[in-house]
Amino acid sequence: MSFNVINPGMLTLIEDSGRQGFQHLGITTGGPMDEHAFYWANRLLGNSPDTNQLEITFGQLQLIANHATSVAITGADLAARLNDKPIQPWCTYALKKGDTLAFGAPVNGLRAYLAVVGGFQVEEKLGSASTVKREQLGGLSGNGDPLKKGDVLHFTPHAEPIVQRAPKWTIPDYNAPLELGVMPAYQNASFSHDEQMTFFTHNYEVSQNIDRMGYRLSGTPIKSSLDGIISEGIAFGAIQIPNDGQPIVLMKDRQTIGGYPKIGCLSSLGAGQLSQRQPGQIVTFTSMDVADAEVERRLFNRVIFG
Repeated sequence: MSFNVINPGMLTLIEDSGRQGFQHLGITTGGPMDEHAFYWANRLLGNSPDTNQLEITFGQLQLIANHATSVAITGADLAARLNDKPIQPWCTYALKKGDTLAFGAPVNGLRAYLAVVGGFQVEEKLGSASTVKREQLGGLSGNGDPLKKGDVLHFTPHAEPIVQRAPKWTIPDYNAPLELGVMPAYQNASFSHDEQMTFFTHNYEVSQNIDRMGYRLSGTPIKSSLDGIISEGIAFGAIQIPNDGQPIVLMKDRQTIGGYPKIGCLSSLGAGQLSQRQPGQIVTFTSMDVADAEVERRLFNRVIFG
């Protein structure tokens, strides 16, 4: 009724849909960086949408199954192998006792999601199992640590194989050019027309400084008329512009307040697509209406939640 962790990989975290209702106390939400991939993994297995799973960043994870179950793998193609046989993401796989599941290096994308029928048996902290290392919350041990060699991931055994594959239209190409819609928000008016045109007409490159807190981009700098602002609550996908003019997109493990001017905000699905991009990949931005983001999310929710 478990997996043994033979190699934890570069960064493997237990995540559910996030820790809600505590940002006023300075506790961030956490949760999956790529909601699209996360929710599809649970849908393929028939799990509740919130069921916890593994977020595997950069690969190298290796597990041995001690009992039969079915798993779903979505998100990045991390060159997964089942008993040394290559397998593809966006599918389910039946595992038997003694089977080895291993991930290699990224082929397409950065983060894969591994769901098991019924989820992993993990004690929740503040209503969630999501791992936030900075806040020492969640995960297998409850203290925010990522998986480590020798950990045991318990689950409820499931002998009947589940055979499912995500429809082709749901599967993103993380190597494709990425254009992200930005909703004008926060201090958008503090950026002149020329500065906004610069932002929306130039390419930005994903830098080496990316993690679950934020994605730093590099490109033509833009400036706000504000020297700074009083720190205020900040959302997933908000785009801060610090003094050097290089955008920072705030992600799932962001701090709950920020003091830089913000030109706008990505939708959660847009930010999820960004989270699959590696250093050196190019991102462009376009203006997006809030109503369009709402329609996009409603359509996604209708597919996932029914």
